[in-house]
Amino acid sequence: MHNYLDFEKPISDLEGKIIELKKLATEDESIDTTDEIGRLEVRVREAIAEIYSKLNPWQKTQVARHPQRPHFVDYAKTLFQEFTPLAGDRKFSEDAAIQAGLARFRGQPVAVIGQEKGNDTKSRLKHNFGSPRPEGYRKAIRILEMADRFGLPVISLVDTAGAYPGVGAEERGQAEAIARSTEKCLGVKVPLVSIVIGEGGSGGAIAIATGNKVYMLEHSIYSVISPEGAASILWRDSTRAREAATNMKITAEDLKSLGIIDGIISEPLGGAHRDPDSVIAATGDMIANALGEMASRSGEQLRNERRQKFLNIGRNL
Repeated sequence: MHNYLDFEKPISDLEGKIIELKKLATEDESIDTTDEIGRLEVRVREAIAEIYSKLNPWQKTQVARHPQRPHFVDYAKTLFQEFTPLAGDRKFSEDAAIQAGLARFRGQPVAVIGQEKGNDTKSRLKHNFGSPRPEGYRKAIRILEMADRFGLPVISLVDTAGAYPGVGAEERGQAEAIARSTEKCLGVKVPLVSIVIGEGGSGGAIAIATGNKVYMLEHSIYSVISPEGAASILWRDSTRAREAATNMKITAEDLKSLGIIDGIISEPLGGAHRDPDSVIAATGDMIANALGEMASRSGEQLRNERRQKFLNIGRNL
């Protein structure tokens, strides 16, 4: 069973009828529901296609946050071989919100960094709902330094509502850790490919997303602050998040047109949560193409191009 979003009610009604018909056929084998189920399945596909062809920014925000959307661990399990997670920042502690380590991607040694939100109550608490603390970013810096030292391309998978804003995180230098991680991303002399797979929230995202190539999944979002946070600041009313999302230009299409990202990875009909395998495969192909394109460039070229890419943002608007 899917977790249906509020705008998916027509889909949930149709799929509910299909489930009822299948159950009826199981209970009474003399009843043939095949044709009716077939007709309903066609209507479901039509409803999904119609609804998802005209999602507004707030609806895309809901899709990006869908609890069944594939997370870092799902991508890591499929895309990377021999993934060896590395823990701790060597200064304070381990932060499970940032997952990082060494792996092979289609036979090539790489370093991998990403945020993990968790998929049930226990894992969400363990990973702090994907909101990293300073030690998470300092761990990312450690992995970036290791990748730079050994000439390993870096792949980062971004999925966070933002860095953790708690008192303890602020006491341990949250802003400084984010700045240092961003600085390190800009400074490494290896290819860095970043993919926004869900939410790309503020400095919490850009700290690991300052890449040579930055891509977004079709229904992901990337913004300086969450729509709820923006509404609270602008209008002192978080219930106006829908309005904020519309005005903030947070969708992949908006950001591609503004030159913030380099490309968009298409999602299956109905969003990544309906067919995780296909979207993970498409993400892998995009990463492979990006790494192949940068394979012949020197370390200095990669670093200079990355820095210039971010300096150019907003200049031609």
